[in-house]
Amino acid sequence: MSANSTVEAPAEMGPLDEARAQLAEAATILGYDPDEVAVLAAPRREVTVSIPLRRDDGSTEVLTGHRVQHNLSRGPAKGGLRYSPDVDLDEVRALAMWMTWKCALLDVPYGGAKGGVVIDPRRYSAAELERVTRRYTSEIMPLIGPTKDIPAPDIGTDEQTMAWMMDTYSVASGHTVLGVVTGKPISLGGSLGRANATSRGVVFTALAALRHVGTDPASATAAVQGFGKVGRGVARFLDHAGVTVTAVSDQYGAIWAAEGVDLPALEAHVDRTGTVVGYADAVMIDNETLLTLDVDLLVPAAVEGVLHGGNAGAVRARVVVEGANGPTTTEADRVLGERGVFVVPDILANAGGVVVSYFEWVQANQAYWWSEVEVEARLADRMSSAWQEVLAESRRHDLSLRTAATCLAVRRVAEAHRQRGLYP
Repeated sequence: MSANSTVEAPAEMGPLDEARAQLAEAATILGYDPDEVAVLAAPRREVTVSIPLRRDDGSTEVLTGHRVQHNLSRGPAKGGLRYSPDVDLDEVRALAMWMTWKCALLDVPYGGAKGGVVIDPRRYSAAELERVTRRYTSEIMPLIGPTKDIPAPDIGTDEQTMAWMMDTYSVASGHTVLGVVTGKPISLGGSLGRANATSRGVVFTALAALRHVGTDPASATAAVQGFGKVGRGVARFLDHAGVTVTAVSDQYGAIWAAEGVDLPALEAHVDRTGTVVGYADAVMIDNETLLTLDVDLLVPAAVEGVLHGGNAGAVRARVVVEGANGPTTTEADRVLGERGVFVVPDILANAGGVVVSYFEWVQANQAYWWSEVEVEARLADRMSSAWQEVLAESRRHDLSLRTAATCLAVRRVAEAHRQRGLYP
């Protein structure tokens, strides 16, 4: 197993171009006219803010933050907030659009939104991150609220970030507003089952996809790219389901074990060291090699664009289930489709997080909380219904799962827009 085989990605479309191309394809299939497509493609609102930060050493740094609300036709906006040095406005616009389709596909009464701050959170203290979060929240406060736009955690943020956001909004409102964000700590109105919801949804669809292509999960092998909020849970739940996870990676490197990774031991190692690198009972490989391993299931669960025209032809997995948002480019989608790889798209596969975020919002607004068993049962029902609908649409019109899912979602958003009418 070589640790040095890498494939350079050719110049391809960015996330916003990818999102617009997917919309255009669905609109063509649905027979929508260009004017209607233009309305669906354009963000409803977007704001860019400056975030002055007083560092712990007394110096001042000015950061940039964004919030985009893509569509509000089906309800208030909903979407994560990410802290990453790679955040840019076009990426946020793309992620907001994908969230619109995700909410519609799972029949959650939201439109899509996304937020981001250009920051590497690893380089800042907890106190500095709190100041960034509170200032960002105060700057976008006119746009957010439990009936306007409900943020949630994403890359680089967590339940503590959401607690700071909720508190900042509540102090300005003069009373506690639990429903302004989701993904909060349980003690502050968070939902049981929310932390692992995205991972559970990914695994639910992964197991269904394996069975669909005739592979018994108990005899299947898998590689998971990413070992953060989503990937770590995916690896664990796949292992619980009997799938042999032979490789995992994070931003620092990847590991491979032919007989399967001992997930509890790996998690203990990551808790101690902060990375999968250095885990003793596996072979070190690079991230690009992980994507082309000979496994039944590949789960890209980190960032956008990791499967592209330069490596899609080398992917040997029979099933790809997108745990991340936008991990497969349009060119890679084409190549994988031609090679018979069964791809489960992000707007279906990783929708568990927004579904349980919706459950959290409902519980907060009612001030009545459900048990974890209830949450997981309701999540399974939603994921099962969406899986069956997308599969039926794919078979009915001979479409890929991605195109079928996008068509279903776009149709629902367009119908809501038509029924509401154009104001004025």
